[in-house]
Amino acid sequence: MVQILFILQIVLAIVLTIVILLQKSSSIGLGAYSGSNESVFGAKGPQGFLAKTTFILGLLFVLNTITLGYLYNKQHNESIINKVEVKKSPVPKLPIKNESSAPTAPTTK
Repeated sequence: MVQILFILQIVLAIVLTIVILLQKSSSIGLGAYSGSNESVFGAKGPQGFLAKTTFILGLLFVLNTITLGYLYNKQHNESIINKVEVKKSPVPKLPIKNESSAPTAPTTK
């Protein structure tokens, strides 16, 4: 599921970029190349169609991004700290006092 949505995200990004570049701006941009297609898009020309298409594609892009973020978070909800194994180091043993091996103090009479 995530792979399909990720591929859809890439396709939406490419198509959205193309649609944005086709729109006319104050400096005409790449919209100048759509001159003969104005009759196909209606009386207002391609501006209304491209604006609506940009809005719809942008909305789909944002919704897909939110869905991907939710699914990634759902799959990877553990922290890496939870996966670290803590090994307890052995506590060194104290030497056992052996009363017989210890030297004794000399006694005086």
